[in-house]
Amino acid sequence: MMGLDNPRILKRFTILLGVATFVMFSVWMMIQNYEGQTEGDYEVRQGDILLSDGKYEEAIKAFEEALTLQPDHRGALGGQAVALMGLGKDTEAESVLTYLIEFLKKTLAKDDPTGRGALAAAYGNRGILKDRQGRYEAALKDYIESVRLDKDLADGPGIVAQILYYEKEPSSILKRAEYLYKQMKLPKAERLMRRPEEDAKQRVYKP
Repeated sequence: MMGLDNPRILKRFTILLGVATFVMFSVWMMIQNYEGQTEGDYEVRQGDILLSDGKYEEAIKAFEEALTLQPDHRGALGGQAVALMGLGKDTEAESVLTYLIEFLKKTLAKDDPTGRGALAAAYGNRGILKDRQGRYEAALKDYIESVRLDKDLADGPGIVAQILYYEKEPSSILKRAEYLYKQMKLPKAERLMRRPEEDAKQRVYKP
């Protein structure tokens, strides 16, 4: 028996064909991923990992590398602001968030849900920053804009994040906005603007 009529040759051919198919599929996936990326995306992912580890200074360096490769990279700007908030550098963080908000408002396309989410996160994080400083009216305005742009984001982290990081359901932008709104309707003497246990659950939104 010769060629493919031979069972051993047929088996070997089938294995080689399977391997070739796997290799070609892997190459195709790599090309697809590469084509879907922009310069600086890798550095932003690295910065995000460092943010999760609380390594804020190192994260800022990663985001700066991304911005060198692609100025105004929205993920890098958003991540840089979160890192600055983690370091307690509120003035710098707010400046970056305000720049990012203005940049996205000018450049965001209507059919860009990812960019819309980035803008909602920027408003949300700036609101959190103002909230922590006791600038409640300004915080509420940013929270409302975040909710308007992206209701899912404003509802808070998803179930996976809740399981990984929280014992109970975390505070969200929407809930905090509702709470602030109700308190601000009361006479000043009756307002309770801070609830330490609940406020401690609020988390910033990473890129």
